[in-house]
Amino acid sequence: MSSARRKLSFALFAVLALLLLGACGDSHSRVSTGTYAGESGANAPYLDVGPLVYEVQLARQLNPFDTEDAAYLQGLSPSVRRLSPGQEWFGVFLQVYNHSSHPRLAARSLTVSDALGTGYVPVIPGPANEFAYRGGIVPANGRLPVLDSVAANGATQGALLLYKINLVSLDNRPLKLTIVDPTNARRVASAELDV
Repeated sequence: MSSARRKLSFALFAVLALLLLGACGDSHSRVSTGTYAGESGANAPYLDVGPLVYEVQLARQLNPFDTEDAAYLQGLSPSVRRLSPGQEWFGVFLQVYNHSSHPRLAARSLTVSDALGTGYVPVIPGPANEFAYRGGIVPANGRLPVLDSVAANGATQGALLLYKINLVSLDNRPLKLTIVDPTNARRVASAELDV
């Protein structure tokens, strides 16, 4: 084989190898299911739900007597704030990305369920809570929480989904977050919450 042909063969092989390696995913692969690894340090996958991409930043129990966590519970009426025996506050902090050139509607159906199928819907705090996830429109090439907002600059850098869950659900792990596209209920993504 001539020297020029060998160089061309090597160059083609190198390009093919780069393409194959580039196709390998990492913890930020775009998928519709995944596991949020919590405190272990691994990142959650970016979850495709219709035209938007969701990423869980953190999921954990909330302590109403802790200074940081008390801010996450602002905007709740006294009756809503009250927990029944055997209940716990649970927060899921997420970011939503719109990589398109058009505004898009963010999901409003974001449920948490345990391994036995017990499901929970978010409690939406009043406007005094600047961390709360409220869905709505994600601007073109934008994100939720909006940059330079209290939630985006907070410790988790995510918008808060707030749930009242039964303590027994913490024993029935994994907990799973399910997100439904508001424009097409057949487009669903989910992530296990390793808490």
